[in-house]
Amino acid sequence: MRDVVVDSRITMGLGDRLRRTLRAFPAGLARLGLLERRQATDALELAAPVMVTGALRVLLRMADFMMVGIALGDAAIAGLEFGFQYFFIGFGLSLAVTSGTISVVSRLKGAGRHARADLAVKQSLWLALAISLPLTAIAWVFAEPLVGLLTGDAVVIDLGGMYLRLVMLALPFRFFSMVASRALAGGADTETPMYVRLLTLPINVTLNALLIFGLGPAPRLGIAGAALGTVIANAVAAMAFFALLVSGRFTVSLRLGGRQVDPGLAAEIVRVATPLAGMRLFQTFGRFPFLFILGVLGTPVVAAYAIGRRVIMLALMPAWGYSTAASTLVGQSLGRGAEDEATGYGWQTLRIALATQLPVALVLVIAARPIAVAFGTEYVDLTVTFIRVFGLAVAGFSVSRTMRGSLRGAGDTRFPLYGTTLGIYAVRLPIAALALPAGYAITVAGSSLPLGVGLGPPAVFVAIVADFYVRASANTGRFAGGAWQEVARRSGVGVEE
Repeated sequence: MRDVVVDSRITMGLGDRLRRTLRAFPAGLARLGLLERRQATDALELAAPVMVTGALRVLLRMADFMMVGIALGDAAIAGLEFGFQYFFIGFGLSLAVTSGTISVVSRLKGAGRHARADLAVKQSLWLALAISLPLTAIAWVFAEPLVGLLTGDAVVIDLGGMYLRLVMLALPFRFFSMVASRALAGGADTETPMYVRLLTLPINVTLNALLIFGLGPAPRLGIAGAALGTVIANAVAAMAFFALLVSGRFTVSLRLGGRQVDPGLAAEIVRVATPLAGMRLFQTFGRFPFLFILGVLGTPVVAAYAIGRRVIMLALMPAWGYSTAASTLVGQSLGRGAEDEATGYGWQTLRIALATQLPVALVLVIAARPIAVAFGTEYVDLTVTFIRVFGLAVAGFSVSRTMRGSLRGAGDTRFPLYGTTLGIYAVRLPIAALALPAGYAITVAGSSLPLGVGLGPPAVFVAIVADFYVRASANTGRFAGGAWQEVARRSGVGVEE
């Protein structure tokens, strides 16, 4: 039996036929000399359940935008996009905290310290509550003014504010679910979270459809229905994860009694999470001036961007699975003191990630027009262009996200922060600003700063693609340099404890 934890735990629930199907893909690529079969297979088997979950989540968001667009038009699509960006602040912070969770849990599991891994889960849950509850309260009070910072369109502000106020009620539940999911992944169980999502995401889609359109006895709530369906489904998911963790039958457990706080574990989770939280905040706050630029160009541009981004997420989504797999496999290898194996897992996971995502991107680019028409937008040509531009960025996103997962497994999360900061603030925003009308200026500290030169949407397209490849270069360079191994050694989590 191989010494990677994934084999005995993940594959037993997949079924023989599904295992053979999954393994045929890396086996075929290995015969072509494109990757190493064993490590790529481990990565795929860990990533597959996360990809299924991610695909369902992407399809849910696509369904939201499609249903809202059909029911209310492009202004509602823009409002949904603006409102969701504020929700993404909390969601991004949850990803940061849970990156600390998966890093610490995977190393402790690799070192055989199972009780301490369970205690690490508890630290993450306390952090989740401390972050999510204040953000929910702020959004409830200031929803419309927050959306109004991004657009002057009164209809968009009204719709986006309504959505934001309600959808933020889902954040504490979503945060809890993310902690549970990443904790299980750190213990090499990515299948259980998949089953929870297979239950709750269809509930989400069904509730949204009922409440947006007022089907059957349900009231017709429009964009508010999209938010309420999300809240209810996330509450159901959180309750399911709670029941699983307290049952004690899975790779990690939530022990309600006993020790509640461990400063050492909490500090390591925070240490890993802090650069990623900074990265998420820089990334999210960078979206706001970018969306402001799109808003100046007009609601049609915002709507086309929102649709294009949601569509291409089907190609971007597998990187989430491979990033999680890389974190687990690299982290567990380092927990055993096997640094060469950890390096191999990082590179092989990247290879199979690219082999998975690029064909999906090609299909979406080819089918861009009928997909755009299905969203009910009046601006089909512009939407098609955005889909194809995002398609050009898929390889960069795949490399950036997968390499970030490998670095995260080692607890080395600073360079993803640097790459994200550089990509957004030195590349995306300056280039996108050139799209603004000629002579457009903003006032900073009492001085007028001219930005626009009138390039329009083409500048936005270049900005999107360039940003992703800059991030990819930063993360790949860091992993290739090998300094992340020393970061893992210094952390004191794993084999050296």
